[in-house]
Order: sequence, then C-alpha cells, then structure tokens
Amino acid sequence: MQIFGVDIGGSGIKGAPVDLDLGDLAQPRHKVLTPHPATPEGVAEKVKEVVDHFGWQGPVGVTFPGVITDGTVRTAANVDKSWVGTHIEGLLEESLGASCPVTALNDADAAGLAELRFGAGKGRTGTVIVLTFGTGIGSGLFTNGVLVPNTELGHLELDGHDAEKRASSKVKEDHDMSYPHWAKRVEKYLAHVEMLFSPELLVIGGGVSRKSEKFLPHIEGIRADLVPAQLQNNAGIVGAAMRAAERG
Repeated sequence: MQIFGVDIGGSGIKGAPVDLDLGDLAQPRHKVLTPHPATPEGVAEKVKEVVDHFGWQGPVGVTFPGVITDGTVRTAANVDKSWVGTHIEGLLEESLGASCPVTALNDADAAGLAELRFGAGKGRTGTVIVLTFGTGIGSGLFTNGVLVPNTELGHLELDGHDAEKRASSKVKEDHDMSYPHWAKRVEKYLAHVEMLFSPELLVIGGGVSRKSEKFLPHIEGIRADLVPAQLQNNAGIVGAAMRAAERG
C-alpha cells in the first residue's frame, strides 16, 4: 500500500510516495526550498510542486511545523505568522485538487509515529519522546504507544529563551559550533525534558541524526536510553503517510 507523504519544514519541503508495509519511501524523495516568507499560498504552491513531480493522485499526508487541531494551524514558530488560523487541509486540497484529500499533523508527531512503528521506538512501552532537531526543535510524546499530540517541547524555557533558540541544529549552524560544543547545549535541554517527563527512551531525529556519532557520545548524565532516529530525516514523510492512511 502506498500513500504520499509531504514534510513541510522551515528550510525545505520534501515528499515521496511511501510504502506503508515497509515503512520506507517507495521512490527517492523530491525536495524544494521553503519560500520566504513562508506564507500559506507560497507553501501550498511548493507542496503542489512536490506532489506533481510524481504525478500523484490519491490521499496525501502533510506535516507542519506547529500545532494543528482539526486541520487548522494554531501556532507557526518557523514559518509566516499568517498561517495561524489557516485551515491547512482545506488550503492544500484546493491547491492539489479533489483527487488528493489531505490529512495534516504536527511534524514531530509524524516523525514520532514513524519511529514508533518502524524505527528506534518499535516495540517500546512506557514514555517515549521523539525530538527532531532542525530549524527548531519538535517533539512527539508517546505513552505506551499512544501519541499525546502537539506537545511543542522545543518551546520549553532554557537559559531564559525558547529551547530551540539555544539548541536547535540551526543554532549550531548559525553560530558555527563544533559538535561537542553543541552537544552540551543539547545535553542541558535533554536533562530538562527528562526532569519533567522521566521518559524511558529519547529518540533524536531531524537531519542532524545522520551524524549522531559526532554528538551523541558527548551527551552525558541522561538516564533514559538515548538513541538516534532510524528513519532519520524521512520519518516525517513516513509518519504523514501513516496518518493519511489511518484517516482513510
């Protein structure tokens, strides 16, 4: 069974058909740059470009970097603020056409769904938190396999700032930090998350997970199992497709 997944990020928009039996992309993903400003209309145009690249007709799952309830965007930290109050599913269905019904969810929630079914969280019970490090920090919180949606733990306060303003991978790049230096910021953030939620497992995702060997060994003092995401930066695409399939 194949369903199309699209992952909308602060810097890029990527998508591909997903094989839901394997939990992997059925074709190499296609990526375009997120427009700036990342307005609803501009992003919708780019999502259509990604979907049209494959000539896709059928259900489409879409992630978004913010809170989504009942198909409506409630927060927009790393895209244009005009997204707030936008019914993202209706907007994208209008852009893609009636043959492509759209299901939207938070980006880190999508990544978490994929990691728990096919990746680093497979078979794990208790409290599991999937954290995606990119333009910001996204979070997917699970208890015994059940998602608690829209947690947005990247906005916890750390050193008087939103945590994602201190420890995202974008901060690392913007300030040209070494991996060991950045790892200590991540460590401080993870210790705060652990103090609040006492998870059994912390999964580190986002594009930076491809280089986990460069920073995870420098993170100390975390009691939870700390592992890189297995689906890496494709987790959002897979999770979006999973949610669209569940919706039918």
